[in-house]
Amino acid sequence: MSEDYVLELEHIRKEYPGVVALKDVTLQLRRGEVLGLIGENGAGKSTLIKCCSGAVIPTSGKIRVNGKEFDRMTPQLAAENGIAIIYQEFNNVGELSAAENLFLGRPIRKGIVIDRKAMEEEAAKAFAQLQIKINPKELVKNLSVGYQQMIEIAKAIQQNAQVLIMDEPSAPLTTNEVENMFKVVELLRKKGVSIIYISHRLEEIFRLSDRIEVIRDGEYVDTLITPKATVDQLIKMMVGREMTQKYPPRKDCIDHSKVVLELKNVFGNGDRDISFQIHAGEVLGLGGLVGAGRTEIAEVIFGSKPMESGTILLNGKQIHPKSPREAIDLGIALVPEDRKRHGALLTNSIKNNINMPIYERISKLSVIDAGTEKSTAEKYRKEIQIKCPTINQLVKNLSGGNQQKVILGKWLAANSQLIIFDEPTRGIDVGAKYEIYKLINDLVEAGRSVLMISSEMEELIGMSDRIVVLAEREITGELQKEEFNADTIMAYASAIKDKKEAS
Repeated sequence: MSEDYVLELEHIRKEYPGVVALKDVTLQLRRGEVLGLIGENGAGKSTLIKCCSGAVIPTSGKIRVNGKEFDRMTPQLAAENGIAIIYQEFNNVGELSAAENLFLGRPIRKGIVIDRKAMEEEAAKAFAQLQIKINPKELVKNLSVGYQQMIEIAKAIQQNAQVLIMDEPSAPLTTNEVENMFKVVELLRKKGVSIIYISHRLEEIFRLSDRIEVIRDGEYVDTLITPKATVDQLIKMMVGREMTQKYPPRKDCIDHSKVVLELKNVFGNGDRDISFQIHAGEVLGLGGLVGAGRTEIAEVIFGSKPMESGTILLNGKQIHPKSPREAIDLGIALVPEDRKRHGALLTNSIKNNINMPIYERISKLSVIDAGTEKSTAEKYRKEIQIKCPTINQLVKNLSGGNQQKVILGKWLAANSQLIIFDEPTRGIDVGAKYEIYKLINDLVEAGRSVLMISSEMEELIGMSDRIVVLAEREITGELQKEEFNADTIMAYASAIKDKKEAS
């Protein structure tokens, strides 16, 4: 093949027991280009890049690096051939300094003694090369997520990576950190580094990439030149159908006579004087900028953080949950922003996760009713269409969208009446987003109530029946559906309380 390609994957296939993760995928990465790699969750993107790093051995197919052919990679071979991957979960050690992390596993020594001064000097040079300001002596646990990511990138570049694969690099970052990361990507491109950039955020793909490769259901679909591609075209290629609507239609199912949740002058977890209502069959959107206090109030309602003063009413009765267990027993559920850390037990099965809130109910003398456990898991697997070969599959092996469905499944099993979604579609591709939106619609059409926290303005407007906006830990505005307007919401989010000021 052409010498212009630094990395080539040819007809890659990967089979697991009962599952074909990759059927026939080909990828070609040119020298000094950014190749966007997109596809729905579960399309096979992660499996494909793990074949490049040696973390996964393909069942068949060929890998070429600079024209040299391999039928499989190992982590050592990948490193020797200049391939590095920046995963969403970093490999940094928080108790070590930035310099020590940069040289993790390969410290500079003076004789048998580790030369920390030399490592700090080399780290300073590496950070300067990327035009980032990190104190080499600073403990990594004290650095922002964005800087921790930069250490991972610096580590790869210092080890002479020719191919840098970035897996959803913007997912954990703030807006400013994302901009800094973009600058580093552009800088690396100019230095001749070839980059595979994986993201569900199509605006990032259009901004950074030279070409875009699409895979669907483990198969190669097509590769497009970025300036000639359109969003609608890519969505159709990813999901295999045209999506004329981003948000599924929902019946008007709000029962205004039934207030399910009411907060009156609630103080707690840093938030001040929070008052709002949620009706049966309603999606109440909670908007605001990062740090506005949205997650904080959700934690108070769910009992994971204490309420200092004020009143919470659930179906007209005053409650004061002092723990998540109390909140769950009351019928309140939380689908957290970080589903991997707080939402699901990743190393447990789908069956185990779905039944987790109800094991006490389906057990007698500490013995679980295995039949009920299985039938409950199967019921919600089918009802919310969790894509898996068996309910015994580990949750960590599911796509992000299906992990989110498992978390929702456990709350349906618990018969939760109020479900709080904190960033329900973060890290989820466009096709899976639509499925999550449809599930939210199904919940409220069945009479449940939803409190939805979202940083995506379009999602907030597209899915909410009403929107309450927070800024600096206080409510600054409330909008009815006919009042929804991005500029007004942003004005409230920026702590402009008076609409006249906003205009």
